Amino acid sequence: MVKAGVFSVLKVIIYVFGVDTLATETSTDWLLAVAGFTIIAASIVALRADNLKRRLAYSTVSQLSYVVLAAALLTPYSLAAAALHIAAHALGKITLFFAAGAIYTAAHKTRVSELDGIGRRMPWTMAAFTIGALSMIGLPPAAGFVSKWYLLSGAMAAGQWAIVIVLLASTLLTAGYFMPIVYRAFFGVPLADGHEHGDAHGEAPLPMVAALAVTAAGTLALFFFPDVPLALARQMLGG
Repeated sequence: MVKAGVFSVLKVIIYVFGVDTLATETSTDWLLAVAGFTIIAASIVALRADNLKRRLAYSTVSQLSYVVLAAALLTPYSLAAAALHIAAHALGKITLFFAAGAIYTAAHKTRVSELDGIGRRMPWTMAAFTIGALSMIGLPPAAGFVSKWYLLSGAMAAGQWAIVIVLLASTLLTAGYFMPIVYRAFFGVPLADGHEHGDAHGEAPLPMVAALAVTAAGTLALFFFPDVPLALARQMLGG
């Protein structure tokens, strides 16, 4: 559902107005500014959120603004990046939300500050969470690296250095609100060594773990085998 809006923006830019028309007869600088502001502002809210799902939700606001930003750049690289990031975000973010659900089911934890050491009790869940986080940050070997690389290439090709700065700043902010979760999970020490009421003594039920493992594997597969989504993106652009 959350992809519908940015998907529509991309379709309208390409098929209703047309890239050539927008590039020659109007300016999308206002849209670039709004998208860039949203990326940074939502990342700052996510950075300050202790509730895990709230942090993931504001991360979604930031990440989907990448699609709008890429579409507004109007370069072949950035438009391909917009299409790729819809797919990359779909796999990576559903992995993160699946992991949050598994954590709540098995451990009844909802806050980042409560996740110390949970990776040792739920290694499959937190390994999948780490893959999803890497994709959101834009680091290999996760799918988000491919889409963000194309977006960065598009911004540089257009000479939009302010956008390059926004992308670099948002990458640091995204790392700032995801990597502490991963660090806490695998290297943090639970206050009561996991014996307090409600702590996880294992993984969530198998169907939940299987689902997040599949989406995490898909996030990795999209990095190593991006040809299909790239071909679809090129077809969208008519090339």
